[in-house]
Amino acid sequence: MRVIVTGGAGFIGSALVRHLVLTKGDQVLNIDKLTYAGNQASLHSVAGHDNYRFLRADICDRAALDEAFAQFRPDRVMHLAAESHVDRSITAAGDFMATNVIGTFTLLEAVRDYWQRLPSAARDRFRFLHVSTDEVYGSLGDKGLFQETTPYDPSSPYSASKAASDHLAKAWHRTYGLPVVVSNCSNNYGPYHFPEKLIPLTIINALEGRSLPVYGRGENVRDWLYVDDHARALERIAARGRPGETYNVGGRNERRNIDVVRRICGFLDELVPAKEPRERLIEYVTDRPGHDARYAIDASKLETELGWQAQETFETGIYRTIRWYLDNEWWWRPLRTRYEGQRLGLVLQDVAA
Repeated sequence: MRVIVTGGAGFIGSALVRHLVLTKGDQVLNIDKLTYAGNQASLHSVAGHDNYRFLRADICDRAALDEAFAQFRPDRVMHLAAESHVDRSITAAGDFMATNVIGTFTLLEAVRDYWQRLPSAARDRFRFLHVSTDEVYGSLGDKGLFQETTPYDPSSPYSASKAASDHLAKAWHRTYGLPVVVSNCSNNYGPYHFPEKLIPLTIINALEGRSLPVYGRGENVRDWLYVDDHARALERIAARGRPGETYNVGGRNERRNIDVVRRICGFLDELVPAKEPRERLIEYVTDRPGHDARYAIDASKLETELGWQAQETFETGIYRTIRWYLDNEWWWRPLRTRYEGQRLGLVLQDVAA
């Protein structure tokens, strides 16, 4: 397969590129703007391969997209380029609207123009996978799971921008017949994760003896999905998913945030003993505005219809993740010059408090 991946230098995108290039043997063109969270070092294992190419470009740049499609002539497009951190969206919502909404629209139009010019057989084979998040569904109570039919109810500028992009992708299928498939995933974790998110930030701060900030009382629940399991799911959805359908991807690993942090502390205390238990570094901080209480994915449709299963439990996945950060300081240490772990997403009243 000839596959264009947008956002392939990001966390999930780089895992997908590595899977496509190294495991599937596909021809891959990675289009990435290389914002703060894009990192070419995450792709060092594929950089020298004949079936991998990189193009630094913005998905809002229609001319660059048109040229890329004309030259590479993909069979599939897997769209992961997005601003993705909720905290950053609270204070810089415009960046999220530009990339996630206008960028997705621009890409859809470039794809539509390319697809319409394909020969009939190639047009039938073509797929556009739009990769999204479970945050578009809003917040769950103590029970229940997000399903593909769950109404959208976004709470943050980030989730609102992703909800808008989901609607655009589905509308381009219904209006123009573009063979679009949509996926919505739960919280990812694993290697090569920019250290602004809970798990990598906790690991690195704990190694350095810094405080471990936990929002509120740490009661918010997330369903954790190991990133390599997600990459396999995305390839499966792009290959076998039905146009016009949505597939939810989850790990069936619900954990409270405080329990995630405590488990990381426990593993680190075993692997790299410190003078005192690292749980003593936990610091409860003012909760995030609009913080959803619980996310949990029902991945039954993906599991039964497409035959995908998560291979990692939370215990095995978090252990592998911690071991990777211990063994790969060369990757994450330079990122501390870009982001030192400071609190993000503070609104004016939070600062005043």
